[in-house]
Amino acid sequence: MNVEKPITTEPAAMQWGSDYLAAVIRQLDLRFIAINPGSSLRGLHDSLVNYLGNESPKLLLCLHEDHAIAIAHGYAKVTGKPMAAAVHSNVGLMHASMGIYNAWCDRVPMVVLGATGPVDAVERRPWIDWLHTARDQGSLVRHFIKWDDQPASLPAAAESLVRARLIAETAPRGPVYLCFDVSLQESKLSGPLEVPDPSMYSRPTPAYPEPRALRRVAQLLSEAKRPVIMAGRIGRDIRDWVRRIELAERLGATVVSDLKQGAAFPTDHPLHVAYSVGSRGMQVLREADVVMSLDWIDPAGTFKLLAERGAPIKAPYVHCSPDQYSHNGWSMDHQALAAAHTHFLCEPEALVDALLELDDEERIFPGRGKDQAGQPPSSREPAAPVPPDAELSIRVLAHVLREATRDVPVTLIRTPLGWSNDVWEYRHPLDFLGKDGGAGIGSGPGMAVGAALALKDSGRLPLAVLGDGDFMFSSSALWTAAHYRIPLLIVVANNQSYFNDEIHQERIARQRHRPVENKGIAQRMTDPEIDISAIARGQGAIAYGPARNAGELARAMRDAVARVRDGALCVIDARVLPGYES
Repeated sequence: MNVEKPITTEPAAMQWGSDYLAAVIRQLDLRFIAINPGSSLRGLHDSLVNYLGNESPKLLLCLHEDHAIAIAHGYAKVTGKPMAAAVHSNVGLMHASMGIYNAWCDRVPMVVLGATGPVDAVERRPWIDWLHTARDQGSLVRHFIKWDDQPASLPAAAESLVRARLIAETAPRGPVYLCFDVSLQESKLSGPLEVPDPSMYSRPTPAYPEPRALRRVAQLLSEAKRPVIMAGRIGRDIRDWVRRIELAERLGATVVSDLKQGAAFPTDHPLHVAYSVGSRGMQVLREADVVMSLDWIDPAGTFKLLAERGAPIKAPYVHCSPDQYSHNGWSMDHQALAAAHTHFLCEPEALVDALLELDDEERIFPGRGKDQAGQPPSSREPAAPVPPDAELSIRVLAHVLREATRDVPVTLIRTPLGWSNDVWEYRHPLDFLGKDGGAGIGSGPGMAVGAALALKDSGRLPLAVLGDGDFMFSSSALWTAAHYRIPLLIVVANNQSYFNDEIHQERIARQRHRPVENKGIAQRMTDPEIDISAIARGQGAIAYGPARNAGELARAMRDAVARVRDGALCVIDARVLPGYES
């Protein structure tokens, strides 16, 4: 990895407040800090480079604070562990706020390090320090982080740093924010300070299902003839993946997955039903006699949608999620309240383990799912070959990408609206990482870089399929991948429009009996056309396109896959047809 090595003459002694902060940060085992630099961080920046030698953690330069947060977000989606991001003062935190909101909604751990100009007004430089000082800087993001602090002394800062990592990693996970006064960073140490050992502060023991409630639910499941598991927010650990499969097979339970959250169950397993609430999913939920949610996002909304489509759920509903600990009333990301027969306030993995352990002891689910256990994936008719001159609908795009990567282990980092998930089989928790949490726009490039960073040397091909609007919001995030030699393949599904909003405008026009022909005004990115390839090359990527049909895209993919596997950053401009159906 191409990380800058500082010039050193002799080992630096701990002399400054920021040296001490850097030493504590090293103890937290944060491998990287994505940073957009600024004067409020100059003391800490110097200490990370000249005191720690830019090693453990390594600094990763980003061209925008939102990229720094998105990179940390993508990294956490792969590893389940927090990465740090550093943002400059109030101005940097304001830039970073959308990315922090995404991480909050996605429930991923992250440590955001910030700074403020001198709290003591006497210490402020004229003009600039006044602009970069806020009375309560954390209030900018307090509604969508788990915890924040602005410690007033170095010992307090050390405790805050240790606490921050613990809180970020405790379910429900999320971002935390620490703000360090410039004066604290740049103060001269008067004597030695003890660097805390984080191992002395044990991580909280995960919550476990209450035994009586567990037994009631196990009995309910053992008597069910058509149980359904709704798999939502799930970690990327392969052991937990295997345990979920084992539970579903013992129960003979149909598993419905929510692909906003990434792969939670093998999508070609005989017990799996795709597309969340598609026609088959609606049928199995309507016919279910028990429904158990493993941290499903918005179960009440799912049930409401099913009821509106004539398939109300009448079965007892078991909800497993610690998510309500993060609900604070500012953001409505908590969704509607679902009526639950039983609610376990633990992570899904704990409930799965507890049910399997109870069954191991008492054979509550004897022989269930034997016909599915150990069976090969469900058969699927091979797709007809795509003609080389076929125009690129989203479905054709997905087919071409799948065929070009079929012999390569792929992590599909992101996909655009309308993506054809049925074209891909997800057989590993890292096969697909899901969405961005906050459902905004602009996070894709940064999250792709962060996920690719975490996947480096894993043997997996990091592939992100981004919309052109998402790509253009944050295309300069690619520079970080190019500079630090992070292999990554991005395919831009370029319909030259904010097409989802065209659909909204058409719907409104029809409701109001107005011309639908005007739906593209202030939506389409043409005249002039945006040269995606030139923008990618300008960030240091190898660029292809525009590819306008299946044959051109297939040729670009063959070359790009080979180059990425050799360590390159590649971007393909794929001109797709407007629309979400083939």
